[in-house]
Amino acid sequence: MKSNLTLSCLALIASLLHAPAAQAVEFKQFQAAKSSLSFVYKQMNVPVDGQFKNFRARIAFDPAKPTAAKAEFEIDLASIDAGSKDANDEVAGKAWFDTKQFPVAKFVASSVKPLGNNRYEVAGKMSIKGKTQDLATPVTVSQQGDGASFDGSLVLKRADYAIGDGVWADFGTVANEIQIKFHLVATSK
Repeated sequence: MKSNLTLSCLALIASLLHAPAAQAVEFKQFQAAKSSLSFVYKQMNVPVDGQFKNFRARIAFDPAKPTAAKAEFEIDLASIDAGSKDANDEVAGKAWFDTKQFPVAKFVASSVKPLGNNRYEVAGKMSIKGKTQDLATPVTVSQQGDGASFDGSLVLKRADYAIGDGVWADFGTVANEIQIKFHLVATSK
Protein backbone atom coordinates (compact mmCIF):
# COMPACT_ATOMS: atom_id res chain seq x y z
CA MET A 1 0.00 0.00 0.00
CA LYS A 2 2.82 2.38 0.95
CA SER A 3 4.58 1.86 -2.41
CA ASN A 4 1.30 2.50 -4.32
CA LEU A 5 0.89 5.79 -2.43
CA THR A 6 4.50 6.73 -3.17
CA LEU A 7 4.07 5.86 -6.85
CA SER A 8 0.84 7.90 -7.00
CA CYS A 9 2.56 10.91 -5.43
CA LEU A 10 5.50 10.63 -7.82
CA ALA A 11 3.12 10.38 -10.79
CA LEU A 12 1.23 13.47 -9.62
CA ILE A 13 4.48 15.44 -9.18
CA ALA A 14 5.70 14.34 -12.61
CA SER A 15 2.42 15.38 -14.25
CA LEU A 16 2.58 18.80 -12.57
CA LEU A 17 6.14 19.32 -13.72
CA HIS A 18 5.18 18.54 -17.31
CA ALA A 19 1.91 20.52 -17.30
CA PRO A 20 1.89 23.52 -19.63
CA ALA A 21 2.58 26.81 -17.88
CA ALA A 22 -0.34 29.18 -17.43
CA GLN A 23 -0.39 31.58 -20.31
CA ALA A 24 0.16 35.21 -19.40
CA VAL A 25 -2.59 37.63 -20.37
CA GLU A 26 -1.68 41.11 -21.44
CA PHE A 27 -4.47 43.64 -21.86
CA LYS A 28 -3.44 45.94 -24.68
CA GLN A 29 -6.36 46.56 -27.05
CA PHE A 30 -8.08 49.75 -25.86
CA GLN A 31 -11.87 49.68 -26.27
CA ALA A 32 -12.91 53.33 -26.71
CA ALA A 33 -16.63 52.56 -27.14
CA LYS A 34 -16.73 50.85 -23.72
CA SER A 35 -14.63 53.48 -21.92
CA SER A 36 -15.59 56.81 -20.37
CA LEU A 37 -13.95 59.95 -19.01
CA SER A 38 -16.07 62.31 -16.94
CA PHE A 39 -15.56 65.19 -14.55
CA VAL A 40 -17.38 67.20 -11.89
CA TYR A 41 -16.57 70.78 -11.00
CA LYS A 42 -18.34 73.37 -8.87
CA GLN A 43 -19.53 76.61 -10.38
CA MET A 44 -20.74 79.05 -7.72
CA ASN A 45 -20.68 76.06 -5.34
CA VAL A 46 -23.08 74.03 -7.52
CA PRO A 47 -21.74 70.69 -8.86
CA VAL A 48 -21.72 70.49 -12.66
CA ASP A 49 -21.08 67.23 -14.56
CA GLY A 50 -19.26 66.94 -17.85
CA GLN A 51 -17.37 64.50 -20.03
CA PHE A 52 -14.87 64.16 -22.83
CA LYS A 53 -16.22 62.23 -25.78
CA ASN A 54 -12.94 61.50 -27.61
CA PHE A 55 -9.83 60.07 -26.02
CA ARG A 56 -7.25 57.41 -26.80
CA ALA A 57 -5.22 55.10 -24.66
CA ARG A 58 -2.26 52.81 -25.18
CA ILE A 59 -2.26 50.19 -22.46
CA ALA A 60 -0.04 47.15 -21.91
CA PHE A 61 -0.97 45.52 -18.62
CA ASP A 62 -0.16 41.97 -17.52
CA PRO A 63 -1.58 41.26 -14.03
CA ALA A 64 1.32 38.85 -13.42
CA LYS A 65 3.85 41.66 -14.11
CA PRO A 66 2.17 44.92 -13.08
CA THR A 67 5.40 46.86 -12.59
CA ALA A 68 6.20 46.32 -16.29
CA ALA A 69 2.91 47.95 -17.35
CA LYS A 70 2.81 50.81 -19.84
CA ALA A 71 0.06 53.40 -20.17
CA GLU A 72 -0.40 56.53 -22.22
CA PHE A 73 -3.60 58.53 -22.44
CA GLU A 74 -4.57 61.40 -24.79
CA ILE A 75 -7.69 63.53 -24.51
CA ASP A 76 -9.12 65.52 -27.42
CA LEU A 77 -9.93 68.68 -25.43
CA ALA A 78 -12.33 70.02 -28.09
CA SER A 79 -14.53 66.96 -27.47
CA ILE A 80 -15.61 68.36 -24.10
CA ASP A 81 -19.26 68.31 -23.13
CA ALA A 82 -19.60 70.82 -20.30
CA GLY A 83 -23.40 70.82 -20.41
CA SER A 84 -24.26 73.25 -23.21
CA LYS A 85 -22.93 74.58 -26.51
CA ASP A 86 -22.14 77.94 -24.88
CA ALA A 87 -20.18 76.24 -22.08
CA ASN A 88 -18.34 74.02 -24.57
CA ASP A 89 -17.38 77.04 -26.70
CA GLU A 90 -16.23 78.98 -23.60
CA VAL A 91 -13.95 76.23 -22.24
CA ALA A 92 -12.42 75.63 -25.68
CA GLY A 93 -11.33 79.31 -25.69
CA LYS A 94 -8.00 80.85 -24.78
CA ALA A 95 -8.80 81.46 -21.09
CA TRP A 96 -9.63 77.79 -20.49
CA PHE A 97 -8.16 74.99 -22.63
CA ASP A 98 -7.08 77.09 -25.65
CA THR A 99 -7.80 74.08 -27.87
CA LYS A 100 -6.49 75.81 -31.01
CA GLN A 101 -2.99 75.98 -29.53
CA PHE A 102 -3.24 72.96 -27.17
CA PRO A 103 -5.70 70.47 -28.70
CA VAL A 104 -4.62 67.47 -26.60
CA ALA A 105 -4.04 66.73 -22.93
CA LYS A 106 -1.71 63.79 -22.31
CA PHE A 107 -0.79 61.47 -19.46
CA VAL A 108 2.23 59.14 -19.67
CA ALA A 109 2.74 56.62 -16.87
CA SER A 110 6.23 56.15 -15.51
CA SER A 111 5.45 53.51 -12.87
CA VAL A 112 2.79 51.11 -11.67
CA LYS A 113 2.92 49.93 -8.06
CA PRO A 114 0.72 47.09 -6.70
CA LEU A 115 -1.35 48.12 -3.65
CA GLY A 116 -3.16 44.78 -3.14
CA ASN A 117 -6.73 43.65 -3.84
CA ASN A 118 -6.48 44.44 -7.59
CA ARG A 119 -5.53 48.05 -6.81
CA TYR A 120 -2.48 49.81 -8.21
CA GLU A 121 -0.92 53.24 -7.99
CA VAL A 122 -0.18 54.64 -11.42
CA ALA A 123 2.26 57.56 -11.45
CA GLY A 124 3.46 59.68 -14.33
CA LYS A 125 3.29 63.09 -16.00
CA MET A 126 0.12 64.94 -16.98
CA SER A 127 0.40 67.69 -19.61
CA ILE A 128 -2.40 70.18 -20.21
CA LYS A 129 -2.16 73.52 -21.95
CA GLY A 130 1.63 73.42 -22.12
CA LYS A 131 2.05 72.72 -18.39
CA THR A 132 3.30 69.36 -17.08
CA GLN A 133 2.78 68.10 -13.54
CA ASP A 134 3.52 64.87 -11.68
CA LEU A 135 0.39 62.84 -11.10
CA ALA A 136 -0.35 59.66 -9.15
CA THR A 137 -3.71 57.96 -8.87
CA PRO A 138 -5.06 54.68 -7.53
CA VAL A 139 -6.57 52.39 -10.17
CA THR A 140 -8.73 49.31 -9.61
CA VAL A 141 -8.38 46.58 -12.22
CA SER A 142 -11.25 44.15 -12.79
CA GLN A 143 -10.70 41.24 -15.14
CA GLN A 144 -13.60 39.64 -17.02
CA GLY A 145 -12.63 36.92 -19.50
CA ASP A 146 -10.35 38.39 -22.15
CA GLY A 147 -11.05 41.95 -20.97
CA ALA A 148 -10.17 44.19 -18.08
CA SER A 149 -11.48 47.49 -16.81
CA PHE A 150 -9.31 50.14 -15.21
CA ASP A 151 -11.29 52.43 -12.90
CA GLY A 152 -10.20 55.39 -10.87
CA SER A 153 -10.68 58.98 -9.90
CA LEU A 154 -8.45 61.88 -9.02
CA VAL A 155 -8.58 65.59 -8.32
CA LEU A 156 -6.83 68.02 -10.65
CA LYS A 157 -6.27 71.63 -9.68
CA ARG A 158 -7.01 73.81 -12.67
CA ALA A 159 -4.59 76.52 -11.50
CA ASP A 160 -1.72 74.02 -11.87
CA TYR A 161 -2.40 74.01 -15.62
CA ALA A 162 -3.52 77.66 -16.10
CA ILE A 163 -7.06 76.51 -16.91
CA GLY A 164 -9.46 79.39 -16.35
CA ASP A 165 -7.36 82.54 -16.65
CA GLY A 166 -8.46 86.16 -16.30
CA VAL A 167 -11.91 86.66 -14.78
CA TRP A 168 -12.22 82.87 -14.44
CA ALA A 169 -9.22 82.66 -12.09
CA ASP A 170 -11.55 83.43 -9.15
CA PHE A 171 -12.11 80.12 -7.33
CA GLY A 172 -15.34 81.51 -5.84
CA THR A 173 -16.89 81.40 -9.31
CA VAL A 174 -15.40 78.10 -10.50
CA ALA A 175 -13.66 75.89 -7.92
CA ASN A 176 -9.98 75.06 -8.36
CA GLU A 177 -10.56 71.34 -7.78
CA ILE A 178 -11.92 69.24 -10.64
CA GLN A 179 -12.91 65.64 -9.85
CA ILE A 180 -11.95 63.35 -12.76
CA LYS A 181 -13.41 59.84 -13.10
CA PHE A 182 -12.26 57.29 -15.67
CA HIS A 183 -13.36 53.85 -16.78
CA LEU A 184 -11.01 52.34 -19.37
CA VAL A 185 -11.55 48.95 -20.98
CA ALA A 186 -8.91 46.88 -22.75
CA THR A 187 -8.89 43.35 -24.12
CA SER A 188 -6.12 40.86 -24.68
CA LYS A 189 -7.09 40.30 -28.33
